Amino acid sequence: MQYTSYRRRVSLVGLAVWLLLAVAAATAAPATFERAKIEARQHIYADRSTAGTLYCGCAWDWAGRSGGRIDFASCGYAVRAQETRAARLEWEHVVPASNFGRARQCWQEGGRRHCNATDPVFNAMEADLHNLSPSVGEINGDRSNFRFTVLPDAARQHGACDFRVDFSQRAVEPRDAVKGKVARITFYMHDRYDLPMADAQQRLLMAWDRQFPVSEWERERDRRIAARMGHHNPFVTGERQWQRGHRNSGEGVLSRLPDTHPAVREPHAGQPVRGNRNSNLYHLPTGCPGYHQISARNVVEFDDEQAALAAGFRKAGNCR
Repeated sequence: MQYTSYRRRVSLVGLAVWLLLAVAAATAAPATFERAKIEARQHIYADRSTAGTLYCGCAWDWAGRSGGRIDFASCGYAVRAQETRAARLEWEHVVPASNFGRARQCWQEGGRRHCNATDPVFNAMEADLHNLSPSVGEINGDRSNFRFTVLPDAARQHGACDFRVDFSQRAVEPRDAVKGKVARITFYMHDRYDLPMADAQQRLLMAWDRQFPVSEWERERDRRIAARMGHHNPFVTGERQWQRGHRNSGEGVLSRLPDTHPAVREPHAGQPVRGNRNSNLYHLPTGCPGYHQISARNVVEFDDEQAALAAGFRKAGNCR
């Protein structure tokens, strides 16, 4: 009798352990970008292929493990330049991988491939489902790592798709329907992974957050992702609000990022940082010989070095 009771208790304990492991496995965040794309298809967007891609609202037909074929007619899409890429579904990092990668030492030492091989924090950022959305491949390429802005004078270049891009300014404006969504995703990534954000970008995204409140699909998307990742986007649930000068939680950083990017110094009072859109380098008003040598048509000005870095520029190598 006692032996039978003991065996029953052992069986129950084993079952409880198995259930805990099963729950943990079900809510474990994907470890790689490739795995994240598969989980995004299977668990987040499986029933959303007719609801439309992020920037254009195009429907698609699933193909392969995580890809798809875009239905141009569903959204009036017109190919700008890359027909093959435009026809396929890709997974857009709303906060681009190159932007969050530059905050990691691994990126300085060898770029994305080196980060994938050596840095678990970078892999977590790259595979974060909250930051991934389906996109027309060509739009994903045209967006690149450009900053968000308002482009009232920019013409549409992709048919009826209301996505505006200014390649000379390295800037894009998404359609109104997703402006609030991209703002809250950007807040989440910068807060969770302790990333710097330029003041001008903060102010723009805060305005979009207020103007375009959380939709029912955005809430449902957050619930689905939380079931896989184990946590919500607090800027969607309302647990957090972004304010200028926001202090990041850094909850997703295993090895803390420095408070300031090593290349970033205090802004230079009264003088902007100048970028060269031709070389993609930026120059400081003091200590950088190239500051006054940039052709006027190639000058892009920033409030500070953080803004230049966030826009994808690198500090000129001859700066002292």
